[in-house]
Amino acid sequence: MLGTYYYHEIIRKTIIGFGTLFNNIFIKHEGIDDSTLDETKVGLAYGPQQKFFSKIREQANLTKAVAITLPRMSFEMTSVQYDPTRKSGITQTFKASDTSDGNKLKKVFMPVPYNIGFELSIFSKLNDDALQILEQILPYFQPSFNISINLVSSIGEKRDIPIVLDNISFRDEYEGDFSTRAALIYTLQFTAKAYLFGPVAKTSDGLIKKVQVDYSTDTLPSARRQMRYVATPKALKNYDGDTATTLTEDLTTTETRISVNNSTTLTVNSRLVIDSEIMKVVSVVDSTTIIVKRSFDSSIGAIHASGAIIGLLTTADDALIELGDDFGFNEFDEFFDDGKTYSPTKQSDIL
Repeated sequence: MLGTYYYHEIIRKTIIGFGTLFNNIFIKHEGIDDSTLDETKVGLAYGPQQKFFSKIREQANLTKAVAITLPRMSFEMTSVQYDPTRKSGITQTFKASDTSDGNKLKKVFMPVPYNIGFELSIFSKLNDDALQILEQILPYFQPSFNISINLVSSIGEKRDIPIVLDNISFRDEYEGDFSTRAALIYTLQFTAKAYLFGPVAKTSDGLIKKVQVDYSTDTLPSARRQMRYVATPKALKNYDGDTATTLTEDLTTTETRISVNNSTTLTVNSRLVIDSEIMKVVSVVDSTTIIVKRSFDSSIGAIHASGAIIGLLTTADDALIELGDDFGFNEFDEFFDDGKTYSPTKQSDIL
């Protein structure tokens, strides 16, 4: 088990994501007439607080009224701790599409919850500078702020990671006597509620393209199914490029009576697509006229010009839905009184 090499860079990505939150903070100094004297972007670097404070002590030029090197910020990871409150089953797995080949699946164990501790230090010579920085940070944490991280790139596993503000403290550091302040330091402590994934394994199983649920009126294991609900993916694009006919006149966004070149191949309930708008055939009036339901399957009604190609959406398109595309659902229900039950191993109904 141990020794199987894998590296998802989750902790590294979390560190980068945390630091990115604070890399665009500015401070301003204003004159008596409220004019801006200067605007400075606050520097940010990874490293322990003591390292930066030691550098501050060595800088003689930090005694100026408007600090050049200060204010600045530093952050570091301080702890990694297992979080039992978010624990899931240790043997549970889930399957996800391989981002390099959407027709293949990979199997992954459920992630393990870990809390990653961070410490953000704000160094400032002037208290007003530090307060400007604080007020640009604190309102976003109530007490958490979510960042989206691509935890496992090979399966496209993206999750929102809450960054929780746990504590705020500050102190004055003096150089020599109490009349010479070296720096004012604010320390903010955070917890990132991250997840760590184990190795990703290949699986020969295909994508789930059908869901079937059988209902019975009894809770006994031997109860026979009496109703079945089935859902399958429904394409919202004309993947195979089938052309049913063409428009013979311009179409507004609300017209439902459509003139076409030839409607003999169309039937009631056929799904048509013009540009990106999906329509459902309600009636075939004659060989060149049909009545449709507009903006079907949550598509948006639009203006279409004469000569526009009318595509036909069929089950062939349902089988060609690509990874990441939007799709709908074909839903079916059926009732039974034959006393049979469904066998997953035989993939059929048995007595």
